[in-house]
Amino acid sequence: MLVADAALRLQDLNPAAELLLGASARQARGRPLAALGPGLAAVTALAARCLEAGQPFGQELEISPGHQEHQQLPVIGRATPFRAADGPMVLLELLDMSQSRQLDREKHLISQRGASRRMIRQLAHEIRNPLGGLRGAAQLLERELDRPALKEYTQVIIGEADRLTALTDALLGPTRQACMGPVNIHEVTERVRLLLAADAPPGVTLDRDYDPSLPPVSGDLDQLVQALLNVGRNALQAVGEQGRVNIRTRALHGYVIGEVRHRLVVTVDVEDDGPGIPPELADSIFYPLVSGRDGGTGLGLPLAQDLLSRHGGLIEFESEPGRTVFMLRIPVEAAT
Repeated sequence: MLVADAALRLQDLNPAAELLLGASARQARGRPLAALGPGLAAVTALAARCLEAGQPFGQELEISPGHQEHQQLPVIGRATPFRAADGPMVLLELLDMSQSRQLDREKHLISQRGASRRMIRQLAHEIRNPLGGLRGAAQLLERELDRPALKEYTQVIIGEADRLTALTDALLGPTRQACMGPVNIHEVTERVRLLLAADAPPGVTLDRDYDPSLPPVSGDLDQLVQALLNVGRNALQAVGEQGRVNIRTRALHGYVIGEVRHRLVVTVDVEDDGPGIPPELADSIFYPLVSGRDGGTGLGLPLAQDLLSRHGGLIEFESEPGRTVFMLRIPVEAAT
């Protein structure tokens, strides 16, 4: 909550506003509202409109506080005029909607993950059932043929049937039970980084930015490697022949995944400077067979999301041209 006078100079603000705007009440008092950051123009306009009309107004805004100039923060702004001893004043209420939107986004991703998993398994079983008969018929036919040239065709049928069988196995995901235990997340990131380095073109730079203080997570090492590798390969393909991929690890305290608040969550961020995810794919990127590149299977991200869900985690992403970040969130509690 903030109070401004008729000249839109700040007269007071509460501790929540200090935290939101990155300025103390002592520093802010007497300063123009717009002086707290160029990203507050929408708030200034709302306050001016309220004072001019002499009636309350409210609207959804996006602001960029001075200490977060490159971050758009969604808020609900309400402006209410009132008269004080010093003249007309306006009371501004800014309700931070970022956490609410984050929860809505996570619920959508979790719902998408469940639908994706059901779709994957149904599709895989529908494809897999006739493949055995197709392969067996081709083998029987091959035994009846006496011309080697004709047997080449049956070998093509058998080879394609085997390829489709391998694809359905990938769709169904790991069949073995996860072997859970304490895992050093940097053992995962380093193994993946080395695998990516082997595939990276000469013009691609692989960076790392690790927090060495992170505790172990409870997980299956191989499954975590596979999930991160799927995300990392997508980043590598996104940058093409020249670009940068960065793997970053951090700790998040009191982080909510779904409806569960975790005391500590490890996040592994894979950031690339590629063209970004096409807007039309943003809402469906974790569905199977959805891919933004030619020749992509659209299986890597759904399978990575499924593997993270087995660890109580979630994959989120942010994307714009020149910067895409996939964030693998893994709870720590079970390992500590």
